[in-house]
Amino acid sequence: MTVDLSSLNANQLESVNWNEGPLLVLAGPGAGKTRVLTCRIARLIEESSGKYFRILGLTFTNKAAAEMRRRIEDLVPNAGERTLLTTFHSFSVDLLRQHGSHIGLRPDFTILSQSADRETVLNEAIERARKEQYELAYRGEQLLPLVTWLLDNCVRVDDAAGVLQKHEAASAEGIAASYRNYRNLMIENSHLDFGCLIAETLELLENKPPVRKQVNRIYTYVCVDEFQDTNLAQYRILRKIVNPTTKNLFVVADGDQIIYQWNGANPERLNSLQRDFEMSVLSLPQNYRCPPEVIDVANKLIRHNASRDFEKPAMIAYKPNGSNNRIRVKRFDSFANEADWVASDIALQTKSSLFSCVVLARTRRLLAEVLKALSSKDVSGYLAMRKDEFISKPMVWLHAMLRLANARQDREQLRRVCNSFSNMAEIELFVGDIISDSAVADGDYLRAWYRAVMRQENLDCRTRKFLHAAVPRLADRLDFRSFVELSFGWFDDMSGSGAETDGSISEYQEEKGTWTSLVTEISSELGPDRVTLNVLLQGLDLRSKEPNPPKDAVPCFTIHAAKGMEFDHVYLVGLVEDQLPSWSAVKKGAHSQEMQEERRNCFVAVTRSQESLTLTYSRDLFGWTKKPSRFLKEMELVS
Repeated sequence: MTVDLSSLNANQLESVNWNEGPLLVLAGPGAGKTRVLTCRIARLIEESSGKYFRILGLTFTNKAAAEMRRRIEDLVPNAGERTLLTTFHSFSVDLLRQHGSHIGLRPDFTILSQSADRETVLNEAIERARKEQYELAYRGEQLLPLVTWLLDNCVRVDDAAGVLQKHEAASAEGIAASYRNYRNLMIENSHLDFGCLIAETLELLENKPPVRKQVNRIYTYVCVDEFQDTNLAQYRILRKIVNPTTKNLFVVADGDQIIYQWNGANPERLNSLQRDFEMSVLSLPQNYRCPPEVIDVANKLIRHNASRDFEKPAMIAYKPNGSNNRIRVKRFDSFANEADWVASDIALQTKSSLFSCVVLARTRRLLAEVLKALSSKDVSGYLAMRKDEFISKPMVWLHAMLRLANARQDREQLRRVCNSFSNMAEIELFVGDIISDSAVADGDYLRAWYRAVMRQENLDCRTRKFLHAAVPRLADRLDFRSFVELSFGWFDDMSGSGAETDGSISEYQEEKGTWTSLVTEISSELGPDRVTLNVLLQGLDLRSKEPNPPKDAVPCFTIHAAKGMEFDHVYLVGLVEDQLPSWSAVKKGAHSQEMQEERRNCFVAVTRSQESLTLTYSRDLFGWTKKPSRFLKEMELVS
């Protein structure tokens, strides 16, 4: 089978056929950049049949990584044996799982995604610093943003005090000691947060040359999608994993879509990339997504960014000119009227196009009002929100049982197991009693929990039978697949009998579907044979537990959440000063970096459109008089 490249344009084909050495592909929205990346990887695999090197493809969301895997498998079946297509965080987890012992980390470490869990560790770190005679009046919740900043900016433990003093931070020495203790406690307790994942990976690659050389040898080619989203720590990891001799780095990026400066992305990083790797540069100016009218206003808008990379040419529309109403601009007296009109206009769409609409806004508060308006028109709406943990009692119990099987003396997971199971089975369990029982036996909380439950005289017969069949498989053989299958059978049996699990059967069914999708995604990334219990748990920790968007609801997304997506009909609401651009950007000034990022936000929003673009604004927003967004004027849509 030969990868078909006949439909690629000249610039795309040149990019796909690039062989050795570093290349930067500057590609705007709708330019087919992911297609170029996947076609190049597929071509390299096909042309190197019988060779054993692997190709590493890095991107920034699990969804994007899954899409890359799907596309490459379509082009080259069984490509998974030759590729690792993943996120920076997942790559770091995989590397630390294999080599973390060099820095004292166990391979079954857990990932802390909740701020409350991180604050608990930081409070203990602060207490250690106090015992070391540092005076600190801070609590964990106060210091956590600063600790996150230190991690994201690759500040070494030994350099933290100097960096903090340079920034005139009060109690710099004590905070630096807390930072040191925080990172040490994470490793001691076999925990990592997202910042530590990257920081410890960088520590490993910088201080353990054999590990770095092994990575350089295995991954002959490294490809990065959406490079503009990298923060400093991720970029430094990238510099270590690319073989310094061959520099086979293939990067796709768009400086006009840098909208994560708050998360460490920086327009200057593209310049650093070109300087550090001496990149050759190709551009993909053609846009296959947007109508020409939208391309025209997007080009006009982004030209106002003074620090823009002018190596990248303006977008060229591929689609032919269409009707005159591809772009509509609407003004209202109040945002209530604005939201009502948007909802009414969407409700007028035909059934086939209704759910190909999207409502975009700079903030969730605006979207919440639009959701209410949609509901008043009997139109279902959907607002995406990240969800780090399962919340239905069956799924909380299942997840906690697996975590407890992986770490047999985890008091927090035992507490979750007891609370959720007590609610479902209507029995009373006491964490302290179970811990005491385990102390005089084998020290195993999971087995002690099982003994405590089976001693309950009022335990339902079906539940007792299920536990007898399922828990020993997990506790004795770590057969988590059978345990999960039997657990779902028990949950479904309770649901079918009308028994209350957590007061919401539908919530459990939704989360069951999410679980199944996530497990499939993890298996696809690493291969089913590599998914052990701790690998599964780490994969789940890295992923949001939010369900897939319903197909019968109009999505309402913040601009950041919509990046990388496309929709037939885009409604961008709240286009007023202090919203888009934001109040902080307006305060910083017309030529500030913040204002340029807000302009890129607007650019990203308008270029989600495949058919039509509707832009709306109001004179009054939540009781405040507002001026139309300056971006409307820059797009030459208002006077």
